[in-house]
Amino acid sequence: MANPRLMLETKLSAGAQIALNEAQARHVGTVLRLDAGDAIRVFNAADGEWSARVVEKTKRGMNVRVEGFLRRPRAAPDVDLLFAPVKRHATDLIVEKATELGVRRIRPVITQRTIAETVRLDRLRSIAREAAEQTERFDAPEILEPLSLAKALDGWDAARAVVFADEAGDDAREPWGGARGRAQPIYEAVRTARPYPHRGDGGVGGRTSAHSPSGPKAEATGAHDADINGALRPLAQPPPQGAGALALLIGPEGGFTQEERRMLRGLPYVIPVSLGPRILRAETAVIAALSVLQSVWGDWRNP
Repeated sequence: MANPRLMLETKLSAGAQIALNEAQARHVGTVLRLDAGDAIRVFNAADGEWSARVVEKTKRGMNVRVEGFLRRPRAAPDVDLLFAPVKRHATDLIVEKATELGVRRIRPVITQRTIAETVRLDRLRSIAREAAEQTERFDAPEILEPLSLAKALDGWDAARAVVFADEAGDDAREPWGGARGRAQPIYEAVRTARPYPHRGDGGVGGRTSAHSPSGPKAEATGAHDADINGALRPLAQPPPQGAGALALLIGPEGGFTQEERRMLRGLPYVIPVSLGPRILRAETAVIAALSVLQSVWGDWRNP
């Protein structure tokens, strides 16, 4: 069994002796149950991973000594997660699993149907840190301040495509909007779209931009799926690993409103996707969608 890991912001080098802060000492001594003389691995995104040993344990703290270099750091894929906060346990699970699945940044977004608007960032950062230590990655994702959906997308870098989990249709008389206007399945939509602009393209994914001289402004409505999904340019082969930057947007319980759907589908960098025939909980949707994104665009193809 591999030695436990501890993420340290301190500069790591052979022979360095590091005094752990109160929270780190409590974690190492109480949670990991390590004592003086026990081995541990320490790491960060700048210096990589090193072997170390607990050299002193007192009631006031703990010291570790860095011994030898183990691994060079490896960056997580450039994938952001935007999610509408839900109940505390589900939000905790979303952050934990998103960290395990390699997300680089996480931002809570407040939508019209968001119920849980209070988010404890310190708690989420602690959860992300512990998940990073357990999953062999070299950094913890950045946990950003909550913003409204509109503010989160204001000034958005169009080079970062937003994969938008859109589980509704366009018929207000039918449950979940019926079948009309449904998005493509996520695997097909992401596999056949380029999530970054290319010379000659009218926007992200090969779609015509509202500001492109090559075509008229597309109407911002889910009723025009040919404009939104049909113009995605297929790739002759899978995209190169690490190509482009992506964001995943997952909505609240009850989904996005029709107004939010129209706004999102009108943005040239948004790729609407479906996560299948069943209605998923928010935390399940995050796990399922990130798994597909990692398998198509992320580092699952080259562990």
